[in-house]
Amino acid sequence: MTIVERLQKILAYSNLSVRALAIKCSLKQQTLDKHIKGLAEPSANTLIGIAAAFPEISPEWLLLGTGSMFKADKESERINKLVDTIATLQDTINAKSDTIATMAKRITELENQLKK
Repeated sequence: MTIVERLQKILAYSNLSVRALAIKCSLKQQTLDKHIKGLAEPSANTLIGIAAAFPEISPEWLLLGTGSMFKADKESERINKLVDTIATLQDTINAKSDTIATMAKRITELENQLKK
């Protein structure tokens, strides 16, 4: 995805006109319009303005086009991995608890046999 396509995607996401988006990002409308139409490469000021106005958008995606458009997607992915790890650990704990209970029962049985 090109920078122009990413800017157009941000415009669509914002549901604003170019003018309103430019105001929100503290940019000149003409400058932003040229960037969105692909007539000029966006400057650092343009990209910084957009990043500041949309903190939920991943700067890596905005600058490089890699990863997800939204930061929350990365955080959700990380949270999902943590939840999976916790579930795996809980399964391990449950299995160990079952083993301990079985062993305790067996010890009791063996102690009873020794008492006879």
